[in-house]
Amino acid sequence: MLFEDFASAQSALLWSTFVIALIMGAVVNKTNFCTMGAVSDIVNIGDNGRMRAWLFAVAVAMIGVAIFEATGMASVDASFPPYRSSTLIWAENLLGGIMFGVGMTFGSGCGNKTLVRIGGGNIKSVFVLLVIGVIAYFMVNPFPGTDITLMSALFYDWIRPLAINLTGPQDLGSLIGGENAAQMRTWLGLGLGLLLAIYAFRSTEFRKSFDNILAGVVVGGAILAAWYLTANMAVTLDGETHSLRAIVENWSFVTDDAPGKPAAAAPWSTQSFTFINPMGQTLGYTASGFNYGLLTFGVMALLGVISGSFLWAVVSKGFRIEWFANFKDFLMHLLGGVLMGFGGVLAVGCTIGQAVTGTSTLAVGSMIAFAGIVFGSAMTMKIQYYKLVYEEEASFAKALISSLCDLRMLPNGLRKLDAV
Repeated sequence: MLFEDFASAQSALLWSTFVIALIMGAVVNKTNFCTMGAVSDIVNIGDNGRMRAWLFAVAVAMIGVAIFEATGMASVDASFPPYRSSTLIWAENLLGGIMFGVGMTFGSGCGNKTLVRIGGGNIKSVFVLLVIGVIAYFMVNPFPGTDITLMSALFYDWIRPLAINLTGPQDLGSLIGGENAAQMRTWLGLGLGLLLAIYAFRSTEFRKSFDNILAGVVVGGAILAAWYLTANMAVTLDGETHSLRAIVENWSFVTDDAPGKPAAAAPWSTQSFTFINPMGQTLGYTASGFNYGLLTFGVMALLGVISGSFLWAVVSKGFRIEWFANFKDFLMHLLGGVLMGFGGVLAVGCTIGQAVTGTSTLAVGSMIAFAGIVFGSAMTMKIQYYKLVYEEEASFAKALISSLCDLRMLPNGLRKLDAV
């Protein structure tokens, strides 16, 4: 997709992103695709239908990326965020994933679900979005008049030293294949993706569920569409082809349109859907008075999902205004938003950004974050259930230990409460 000037390419990318996100938002609302719900279904009723839909979306994205890279249709090496970075921030991925999993349980859904719920009329989710946006923004941007971010003040000095510096990219293809990384990525992407798809379709109930299959296809397909779109947008100047990021990085050398320069180059890299950092981007864009230089893929993705969900809610007559039930409900959503803001940035993504988009690149950090999210959410649900059943008898410590026993993280002999 070649354009003669940056402005045309910029407009095409932003509006294409909006359309893809709009379709995803509508389908996620229609099918009730929910990653927190997937964990809840398994923990509470033993139903793994929505988890299979989630894993099927991963399979679609993973197989698609393998095909893209094998055929030269797109490369996700130089992505934003850098999923295949040679610095494996495993502790941040894990801690952030767990925090995010806990937060999405308190906040009634992950980042993507928060946007879908806003489209459906949920005012509580607007509040959660604002909280996540503020935290995410100041995790990567300094407070006014300082060079201090929340990341540098609270996390960087003690958690970044735990990172592992690899000799090459962190994806499984590079780690296993070495000099044959490209070929190994292809075989692993196709193989692992196929195994996930087979697992999903082994269930008769899943095969009979049109909504679960549709959700997996559309969510995974949207990830692929964004990868392809952002990897192939380019501008031809004086007979040479330049990526959009290269144009922004070398703005004064390749264009005379100084007033139209985007605020940063990284958001114009190859990328796909993630929703926590874009909430911070959207806050910055809004606070700037809608400065066009701050309008990015992430902002349009956020607006697209909300719009798609709203359209489906109106068409299906499911639009309902919902507010906090009580003060405790407010506090739980506040805490959920804070944890998702911190956790999503630490983990470098959410249930879509890491568990689907990041995992499609075979990045080890993404897989660690995915595991952390599922563990954090499942553990929180278990604790809440023990507290509900045993009431005063169940202290937090007893509920936590018993929950870890249920999840086989501790020996059953340490259990403090009978299993429920």
